Amino acid sequence: MLLFSTILEINDSMTKDAFIQLAIEWNQGSPHTENIIQGIKWNGERNIRYGTDFLWLAIEEYRNQNIVAIRYEKTESDGVVWDTDYVMNFNDMKMSIRLDRSYLEEALTVDLSFSTPHFITLLIEKGYLKLDGDLPILRDPILISEDNLEILADVINGEKKYRLPVVYISKTLYDEDPINVRKIAGRLKGVAHVLVEKSSWLNDRIRRLCDSKNEYYGAIGIYYPNPAMGHRRYLYRAYEGSDTILLEKIIRNVIQYSNAQLVNTLYTWQGVSNALLRDRLNSQRAERLAAETAKEQAKSEADALIESVDEELQKLQRQVEELTHVNEALLYENQGLRAKINGADATPILYLGDEDEFFTDEIKEMILVALEEKMAKIDLKTRQFDVLKDIIHSNGGCQHNADKKAQELKAALKGYKNVSSSLRQLLSEIGFVIIEEGKHYKLTYYGDGRYWTTIAKTPSDNRAGMNVALTIIKNMF
Repeated sequence: MLLFSTILEINDSMTKDAFIQLAIEWNQGSPHTENIIQGIKWNGERNIRYGTDFLWLAIEEYRNQNIVAIRYEKTESDGVVWDTDYVMNFNDMKMSIRLDRSYLEEALTVDLSFSTPHFITLLIEKGYLKLDGDLPILRDPILISEDNLEILADVINGEKKYRLPVVYISKTLYDEDPINVRKIAGRLKGVAHVLVEKSSWLNDRIRRLCDSKNEYYGAIGIYYPNPAMGHRRYLYRAYEGSDTILLEKIIRNVIQYSNAQLVNTLYTWQGVSNALLRDRLNSQRAERLAAETAKEQAKSEADALIESVDEELQKLQRQVEELTHVNEALLYENQGLRAKINGADATPILYLGDEDEFFTDEIKEMILVALEEKMAKIDLKTRQFDVLKDIIHSNGGCQHNADKKAQELKAALKGYKNVSSSLRQLLSEIGFVIIEEGKHYKLTYYGDGRYWTTIAKTPSDNRAGMNVALTIIKNMF
């Protein structure tokens, strides 16, 4: 299953030897000793393989197209196979980097620790990557200040396109970064440019340059090169863990975009291997035909040549069988994915928007309650009633957890005299961040500044608690 794919433009300073040496350096310098292939002594060979059946690195040169392909493969003890491919086209001076993992059920889950391969860091450090227009490809964020605002303005206004997506991160209301900008730049190295606003006081200047189309106060924008993808905006919301959720959401979208790009077969290990195989088979067929033609003139000499050619053909036939096995494995992977989708108990009919769930099934519960309320207003034995009833039933029914929380809250606040430790505990368990403000406490629902109310430390009348409860139930549950 494809985990990562990108194509980078390389400058003319990279040679074939330098490319191969860099791949070997990448492996030999791995911090994980179990990934290092022992005994690699490269002496300039172009077609060679190092390692064992379970851990190996192979180099193939396709001279007809001026391509060098390198594959690193590791087979885990549980049978999972990891393939890392580096394919360098020296005619176009472009390099493909791909990471695959053999299909497992777990492969459908995004690894939250995933970052682009370390090999890209080596390319950056060695100075092999071409500029993307006027932007360097870095593993660090680019600071947007008063001196280079035009870079951001051109991106937002669509006046300049880069080969890679541009991620713009604005400062929050409190002039802070909404996420860890160095971490996201490092994890997206080679697949996106990360631009970071220097200070929130630049908002007005940026707004004027961009006709108010810019992100601000912690919002993050992704500007894709492909017009079909366009622009995605993610709003910043201050609650515990929101920075991590937002960071992973940005990374996931950029990596998915990168993986979705069409790649010529000659930028893949299998494509290069197949092309080499075809050329060798054609060459062997020509040699065999020539040998058979000359057989009448020199039978004994031709027989020896045919025997040699037959051995080579057998070797190539084995390679064909190996490649066929790989193709079958990919077919099984697709079948497995299709079976997983087709065998699902239910098919999703709605997709989540940009609102984050404060707790498990919060949004699902809201939708089911809304459907129940709609059902109550529809006549029985109608199409709408049957469809809504089926959806509610297929989702396990409505648990009415909000009603349960509401009753619990009303009971706790009814006629309260002060904000006791037990009441504070209950409010915290419900999801409120409690901040003391003079004679009141400010209650912010899951730290999201859009949803808040106040509660008096010592209420002046017996209805105060119930009024607070009703406000919370109406606006937050």
